[in-house]
Amino acid sequence: MRGATCRRLLDRRGFPASYSLIFFLTLALGGCMVGPDYRKPQVEVMNQYRFEDETSRDIADSMWWEQFRDPVMNELIRVALDENKDIRIAAARIEEFQGRFGATRSELFPQLGGNARGERLRSSAFSWPIPLPSGLDPYHNSYQISINANWELDIWGRVRRLTEAARAQLFASEAGRRATILTLVSSVASSYINLLILDRQLEIALATAASRAETVKVFELRYEGGVISQLELAQMQSQFETAAAAVPPLEASIGQQENAISVLLGRNPGPIPRGRALAQLQLPRVAAGLPASLLTRRPDISEAEQNIVAANAQIGAARALYFPKISLTGILGVASTQLSNMFIGPAHMAAFGVLTSVPIFTAGGIAGQVKQAEARREQALFNYQRVILVALREVEDALIALRKTREQLDAVNRRVSASRTYLEMAQMRYEEGYISFIEVLDAQRTLFEAETTQAEVQGRVFNFLVNLYKALGGGWVVEAEDMALGEARRMPASQPPGGPMDEDIGTPPSPLSRPISGPSPKPDVEPGTAFPSIPPGTPVKLKKK
Repeated sequence: MRGATCRRLLDRRGFPASYSLIFFLTLALGGCMVGPDYRKPQVEVMNQYRFEDETSRDIADSMWWEQFRDPVMNELIRVALDENKDIRIAAARIEEFQGRFGATRSELFPQLGGNARGERLRSSAFSWPIPLPSGLDPYHNSYQISINANWELDIWGRVRRLTEAARAQLFASEAGRRATILTLVSSVASSYINLLILDRQLEIALATAASRAETVKVFELRYEGGVISQLELAQMQSQFETAAAAVPPLEASIGQQENAISVLLGRNPGPIPRGRALAQLQLPRVAAGLPASLLTRRPDISEAEQNIVAANAQIGAARALYFPKISLTGILGVASTQLSNMFIGPAHMAAFGVLTSVPIFTAGGIAGQVKQAEARREQALFNYQRVILVALREVEDALIALRKTREQLDAVNRRVSASRTYLEMAQMRYEEGYISFIEVLDAQRTLFEAETTQAEVQGRVFNFLVNLYKALGGGWVVEAEDMALGEARRMPASQPPGGPMDEDIGTPPSPLSRPISGPSPKPDVEPGTAFPSIPPGTPVKLKKK
């Protein structure tokens, strides 16, 4: 509409010369802008997700990590928002685009500059059409102080389109920072959960190895007494070494995971404190909402849309190059051959004019720029559609993974319970002489594998929940952005352990493998401590009967 109005004005004839300047100023200040105006792309999304839990609660717009009720996780995320280098890079990028926007927008206004010049000149006798009078001094001084003004009238909207593009790029950079925050919070939460998984697996491995070390001691006494054979003792020693061999890789993985979290926190690699154990974390249920809400919740979708806005505006800026550039120029100042006369009336000078440049032949240069801008808009549009599809897929993937992993966890919990019963019965029947020791070893191995799998699946449930929060985006990103900017230095206090939970997927500590006989209690084993009696890797001395 704006372009049609502009064309009607330009088609009129007999425009009074006295109104020409007013006409051009009117166009420059609020008139025509060539090129297409932005229209939000129409995207079709489904009405609801396929695998959403009907019993869920909509907490995706809140600080969702607080739902885990782990104060250490809350503090780690707060520190990451303050110190993470990726967020600082994103913030510096926003400042870059703020500067670009300001520089582009400044072209809408008159540009003023000052000049001061002082010269001593010698005139050539041959530079004048008539001979110079004899005795005239060819040397003279020249002084000038002036203010120069230049204002390109943005009649066709080229600068306004460039400003529109710069503004959209600024908004895109802000959305990019929110996307960085979204990824960072999810990464810290997932990394911390993975650390708790490793802690639990190490606890199981240490306790199992310690229990088997005690059993090896009992078997040595039985072997010396002639109660059991060397084969049974060697079998027990092999089981102990198997459990002991699982410890070093877990300890290495824990150290590497702590280092990864430290980098996310913007710190040198180092130890990471712990809060709740894996089995004590709360597992809330979250509503995915309507698929259409992703268009406003996900910062990467907002960033992709702003890239379309910027590319669309660049088309108008390129098309404006077909039309004349009209600039108002002027100079105001003083000039004299003597400094003493610089600031008296006759020394004043002024000049005003209109400068027009028209493209006549560019060998397809302008057409190429227009084609380039249109192609970039198409790329941005297709990328926008792709980002939406990926976002929908990520939500669906997280929903189905969360649901099915919960079902898997239920089965694994039943497996652990059955494995404990299996071990207790096998130990009892071995003591009574009904079965061989091989069956006891099989029961111990089954329980060890079941409990290790249980810890892994518990962690996967939490990680898929984190993935769902990340896929949904939400209003919490803006609050987290305020925290990253220092406007909110502390998160709300977390509920202390022992508060109400929506769901607890934990299981009580396992008795693991008790010694086959004797009242030896389960040792208290902490990560990094040595095994009682028999350190890992130390062979048991076998005595012949």
